[in-house]
Parts: sequence; structure tokens; C-alpha cells
Amino acid sequence: MIQRFDRNDRRILTFPAVHPCEGISPATLLDSLITLSKGICNFKSKFFPSQRRNVREMIRQVGILLIFFEEIRDHLPSDRDSIVLCFAELHTTFQKIKFLLDDCMREGAKTWMLMKSHSVASQFQVLVRTVATALDVLPLNSLNVSREIKELVLMVANQAQRAKMELDPEDEEAVKRVILLLNQFENKFQPEPRVIKKFLDYLDITAWEECHKEIKFLEDEINFECSENYEREVPMLSSLVGFLSYCRGILLEDSVYGNTDQSDGTSNLETLCCLNPEDFRCPISLELMTDPVTVSTGQTYDRASIQKWLKSGNLLCPKTGETLQSTELVPNSSLRNLIQQFCADNGISIAKSRKKNRDISRTILPGNPAAAEAIKFLSEFLACRLYFGSDQQKTKAAYEIRLLAKSNIFNRSMLIEAATIPALLQMLSTNDPSMQEHSISALLKLSKHSNGKKVIMENRGLNSILGVLRNGLKLESKQIAAAIIFYISSPREYRKLIGENPEVFPALVDLIKHGTSCGKKNAIVAIFGLLLSHKNHERALGAGTVPALVNLLASSDKVELNTDALAVLATLAERTEGSLAILEASALPVILSQLQNTTSRAGKEYCVSVLLSLCVNSGAEVLASLVREKALMPLLYSLLTEGTSQAKKRTRSLIKILQRFCETSTSRFVSEVPEEQFIDEVAMATEQPKPAAKDVKMDLFEDDDEFEEFAIDQEWEDKEKGKEVTQQWEDDWDDDDVNDDFSLQLRKELEINTEKK
Repeated sequence: MIQRFDRNDRRILTFPAVHPCEGISPATLLDSLITLSKGICNFKSKFFPSQRRNVREMIRQVGILLIFFEEIRDHLPSDRDSIVLCFAELHTTFQKIKFLLDDCMREGAKTWMLMKSHSVASQFQVLVRTVATALDVLPLNSLNVSREIKELVLMVANQAQRAKMELDPEDEEAVKRVILLLNQFENKFQPEPRVIKKFLDYLDITAWEECHKEIKFLEDEINFECSENYEREVPMLSSLVGFLSYCRGILLEDSVYGNTDQSDGTSNLETLCCLNPEDFRCPISLELMTDPVTVSTGQTYDRASIQKWLKSGNLLCPKTGETLQSTELVPNSSLRNLIQQFCADNGISIAKSRKKNRDISRTILPGNPAAAEAIKFLSEFLACRLYFGSDQQKTKAAYEIRLLAKSNIFNRSMLIEAATIPALLQMLSTNDPSMQEHSISALLKLSKHSNGKKVIMENRGLNSILGVLRNGLKLESKQIAAAIIFYISSPREYRKLIGENPEVFPALVDLIKHGTSCGKKNAIVAIFGLLLSHKNHERALGAGTVPALVNLLASSDKVELNTDALAVLATLAERTEGSLAILEASALPVILSQLQNTTSRAGKEYCVSVLLSLCVNSGAEVLASLVREKALMPLLYSLLTEGTSQAKKRTRSLIKILQRFCETSTSRFVSEVPEEQFIDEVAMATEQPKPAAKDVKMDLFEDDDEFEEFAIDQEWEDKEKGKEVTQQWEDDWDDDDVNDDFSLQLRKELEINTEKK
């Protein structure tokens, strides 16, 4: 009867109440009303940061009506139509009251609910008036209850009719105090800590973790507003984020920091074993759901798909055909967590190009002048802590930088201007694993900014990062160091300089051999970025990249990891020395096995690219081996019906080469046709396919839930304008913030911008 919603998933100040269906039993309706009333009365013992007076009055009125409901439970009235009409309206209203009370004490929403006090008080006013209207149709005289109970009900009806649910004077004073503080920031003046502390105490925000939850909630609200192209509230939300970030980093400096509710990721293992992965697909798009939401019929769809369905005017549930009683979409966090764990365990990326949700280019400029000044003050404070603080203060400052720079470009620029990078680089040589991890993670975020790359390289940061890559105190720190090498190698001059360091490729290859799945992936992607400079091909081969990748392919069952390894091999195979190294590593059977067994379309295309390059660069011996593979030709023909145009062209080229080889007598072909002519004919058959790097897409797992994508022709270098332009998206991969084991993904499309041979 009562629809259940996770109060942390339902969007704040939305009330998806369900009206009782027609023909409902009066007894059932009354029982449900009693349950709802008791639930509302249970809020009496809770702490409400704001709206305390209105909350007390609402709970008092519902408590009196609860007495009335329990009184008539055993002898329902004979005039059932009017009583059902009254109770049905009260039932819907009580649901909304409960939602509103949930919101008033929702974790992380204290500040926002205070700033929305006028609107929230209006909601209380509307609901109490609705209670009065419902009671007007209640046939009190026909009810078999005591005179005292009737008088109580009449009293509630009269009070509800006249009640003025106004803003608490204390709330109004607190709102004015916040506005004053924001104005001080905007005017480049740091407020008195005593005044800020008074505000925090009023809302009972006394610990680092509580402040962090407030910031996370506000950032989620900003993302939602932007995704819906409704940004009226964004300036105020942004100013509050800047203000609370200042509070978290400076006023709550001595609090215990970091997430305290981390899960080891094992709780859902049994559930995963019992689930069919097909249940993770959206019934509309048939794609893996990245943001599952549940509609009023109880069916679950991917948010993007069901929103498109609803916007087209469809009000039926796509799966059941039932009419949707509400268009409210409730996030299905449990299913989302299961999908994430399933993907992490199986090396599958669920990242999609939902640019509305991921575009953080809007953060290049601050959302509000007050937020800008607050972040500037905070950046300078954190820089001082990095240089002059105790070890504990340095570690805390690095962690704050890690959070601030996670998905905000303006924050990154302010932190770089405050000279945090040189201090962070010095901290990498520490013997404290936590300090090293937070420092390298902070540098990762800052390395995504073009100025961050420059400062790292100018301060000889490559050697410090290499030190972590080789001898990091945690495996996580090593894999983050590999990610930084990927980022700082985007400018051509740095890519060449990094490749010239004799320790870079051996360290990355060692991580491929001994790192975690995330570490292996990061090392592979870093190598791929460095291979955009053709001078680095020889260095990569000399470090043993090919044998390491072949061994990984032979032993790994991670689809995406294998796909990335194939992408690097396809790039190396384009040159003769790379093809020879692949053959010397006995990789041909492994490549053929991947072509036959991988479920990744991109992986199959990279296999074809490798085989084509081997044919072009290595001649008849490879062709003879491929012709003997009876299953190869059917696989190649199947690839002609799917894939990119370049992949189809390479597949057709490979088929032509194999057919030409078969049409010609092997003995005559080898003995009578000169090698030079053979190579020329093979080259003609290939129709001059473009480099495999054209279609490469790679993922980089980092240390948090941020996802960023860079178009190679924009981020890595713009040859015509001689400048770097960054396009970045973020994906809310997981709510565990920056301490995830499988952490963040980075999708990198590397195309076009390879140097001419």
C-alpha cells in the first residue's frame, strides 16, 4: 500500500506520493494511514537542523489524528464513501509530509535546506491546508467515537485551517549570516572563524565527514541542474560549495578526515553469483545500464532510455504496458552497485558518453565570485600547509587538494597558481604510504591541467614520479604514477623528453608484469601515449613491451585489458621491427586466439590490424601460417558486416592478401617471385590502410570516480593553432569517492595526431 523510496535516492523536495486506488477496502486504507501516522510521529525524537517549529506543529497535528484513527479501527462507520474520500486524501498528504520531514533531516542537505527555508515553509503551509480540506468532508457526527475525540479532530481541523507555517526567526537569522559570509568572500575578505563556527554549530556540522557530505550533496545538485539545463540555482549552489570547502579544509582541519564507510566490495559476491548478467541490460536499449532507475510499475530502465521514452509522450511502462501513475524516476542504487562490481570483476567498462552528465568544461570558470575567492584563500592555506606543516598536516592538505581538483578545472588552476605542485613532488619521497598516496593522487588531478603538466616538467617532476612508479609504497600509488605519465606525455615535446628517459619504459613494462589490473591498464595506456612519438617505438621494444603484452594476453581474462594490449601491439606492428618482435615472441597463436574468442569488437579489429601489419612486414612465412588456419577466413568475413569503415577496409585488405596467396602456388610464389615484388604486391593489396591508431579507444583506471575523455586532436595538440584545448567529462562511477579500488576510468580516444614516419 505504501510505496517505498530510499530517502537518499529520491531527489530532494520531490514528493512521489501514490493516491490509493479506487475500490480500496476502508480497513486496509485505515491500517495504512495508521502506519503512516506512526512513522511521522517517530520523527518527534529526531534532530532537525532547520524548520523546527513547523516540524513540531505538523507532528503534533498528525499525532492527534493518530489517536482518532486508532479509536475507530474496530468500528468503521457505515457512511463509507465520504470516509474513504477523506482518508484517501489524508493518505496522500501524509506521504508527502513524511517525504518533507525526511528532507528536513536528510544527511548532507542541511545547508541547502536552510537556504531553501522560505520554500520549505511554504510546503508545510500547503500540506497543513490540505489536511484541513480533507477533514472538512469527514462525517464526524456519524462516527461512533467519544465526544473528546470529536473535539480533538475539530480542533485539528480548525488549527490546520488557520495555521501559518512561517519561517523560524532562528532560521532566518542563520540564512542572513550565510549571505553575509558569502558577501565577505566575494569582496576578497576572509570572514572571522568565530562567525563561521557559529553557523556550523547551528546546523550541527562539527566534523570533517559531515562537511564533506554537505559538499558532495551540493555538487550532485549542481550536476543535476546542469544535466537538466536548468541552472537558476547553480550560482548559489556553487557559492555554498566554495564556502563549505573552505570550512572543511581550514576550520575542520583537525577533524578525522577521509571516508569512513568504505566497503571491501565482498558483500554482494553471493548475489552476483545468483544473477543473470542479462538482467543488467536496459529493456529499451538492450545496453548495459549505467544509471538504472525504477518507475512506478516497479520496472527498471537506464535513465537516458526511459527519459527519452517519456519525453516522446509515452506514459506507458515499456515492459508491462501499464499506465505510469507518476513520471518520478527513482535511482536503483543496489542494482547499480551490482553492475559496477560485475564490471570491475570482469574488466568491463560501463562508461558511456553522456556528455550532459560529465561535461566539466563549465568549471573552467568559477560558478560564483564568492566561490572563486573562497577557493583562492583555501588554495593558499593548503600550499602553506604543504611547505610548513607537520607530516599529518601535509598529508591532510594533499588529501584536500585531491578532493578539490577531482572534477573542477578552476580549482586545479587555483591550486597550481598557489605553487602546490613543487611541494607535492617533494612529498613523494616520503616513507609514509598515506602521504605518498595522497600526494601522487593530488598530482594526478593537477596533471590534467595544461599548466599542471608544464609545472611538473619544469620542476623535474618526472624523476619523482618515476620513483613512485618503480618503488611506490602501495600498488595504488604505482598505478597512479603511470596515469600521470600518460597525462604529462600529451604535449609532443614532453612525450619525446619522457621517452628519452631510460627508466620510463622498463618501469611501465614491470607494472604490466606485476601490477594490479588497474595498474596494468594504466601502464599500457601510458605506453600507447608515448608511442605517438615514433622514436619511442624502438625504446618500447627494447624494454620488452611485446613479450610482456603477449604473456598478459595469454593469461588474462579481462576483456578490456586485453583489448588495450592488442591496441598497443597493433601500433608497434606497423613498423617492421615491431612485427619482427611480435613474431619472435611467438605471438601469432595468441593473436589468432584473441580474434576467435574475444567478445570485444574493438579487440577483433586490433587483431586484424596486427595480422595485416605482420603480412606486410614479414612476408610469406606469416601468410602460410594464416592460410593454414581454417577458422580465420570465416571470422574475417563476419567482421565485414560490422565495425568502423577503417576496420572493414583493413579486413578486406587482409582477405585480399590471403586470397592472392592461395591463388598462387606456394612453391612458385616463393621461388619465382622476388621478395621486393612480393612486398610491393602485398602493399598494393592493402589499399594503403590508415594506421591502427586511428580507431584506438583506451580506458585508464585512476584513483577516484572521475572520468575524463580527451579527443587527441584537441587535447594532445592542435597543430593549426598551436595550443591545447581540453574537453573533459566526469562519470559518477561510484559514491565511495576517491578511495575506490577499481576507482576512476579515463577513456582516451587517440586518433589522427600521430607523427609522420
